[in-house]
Amino acid sequence: MLWILAILFIIILVIAVNVRVVPQASAYVIERLGGYDTTWGVGIHFKIPFIDRVAKRVNLKEQVVDFPPQPVITKDNVTMQIDTVVFFQITDPKMYAYGVDNPIMAIEKLTATTLRNIIGDMELDQTLTSREIINTNMRSALDVATDPWGIKVNRVELKNIIPPEAIRNAMEKQMKAERERREAILRAEGEKKSTILVAEGQKESAILEAEAEKQAAILRAEAEKEKRIREAEGQAEAIRVVQMANAEGIKFLKEAGADDAVLTIKKLEAFEKAANGNATKIIVPSEIQGVAGLAKTVGEVLK
Repeated sequence: MLWILAILFIIILVIAVNVRVVPQASAYVIERLGGYDTTWGVGIHFKIPFIDRVAKRVNLKEQVVDFPPQPVITKDNVTMQIDTVVFFQITDPKMYAYGVDNPIMAIEKLTATTLRNIIGDMELDQTLTSREIINTNMRSALDVATDPWGIKVNRVELKNIIPPEAIRNAMEKQMKAERERREAILRAEGEKKSTILVAEGQKESAILEAEAEKQAAILRAEAEKEKRIREAEGQAEAIRVVQMANAEGIKFLKEAGADDAVLTIKKLEAFEKAANGNATKIIVPSEIQGVAGLAKTVGEVLK
């Protein structure tokens, strides 16, 4: 009876040892009698004791490998150190298990050689300013090369580019000179704009002053014109009043029965006022000339 329990215990132990649970994002490569048999996915599986074995456990998640700096030489013979970061993912566990002995080391060596080939066709300045181009070219080259290993390279990034110290010093001096040049340009541009604004302000001020003077001259001319019009209107009104007064006087004399002699004398008085001592030449009507002579004779008799 005891040996039966021992056999049952051994059977249960063997079954328990040969049960495998594959977790998420993982795969197991199974060999049977030393050769590839199948690939287990997520779930519970049972392998045949002493016949099947788990050859390799494969992580299907995206993985990141940071490689140490690699020395590379540019097209213009400048040696510098470049370290890279590779993002990859295993897509075929079988090919990953049997395609290459040490996949990570193989990717590192392949990255170094690919990087040297790409940088060798570029000059220093182009290398420092073309990271995106280098990343794209390296990803394409590595993806093609690692495809037989069941690996897909998703992304390659240049983590750091370290040129020689002499080159770094020269670059710092160049950047300092460039910053000083830009500062001088900005200062000159500012002074130029300031001068332009001042000139435009002076121009606007002169235009406004000239416009103000023009408006003032127009207003003075209009005021002078208005003054003259009013003076002329006043003189015309005065003449009209005088004429109306004379007409009223003559009308009054006629209504009073004054004879021609009185009227003639009034005309002479009117001529006297018209001359006012300022006329240089006066034309006397013929009918008044006789009266004037008569007045002269009367004056002599009275003397």
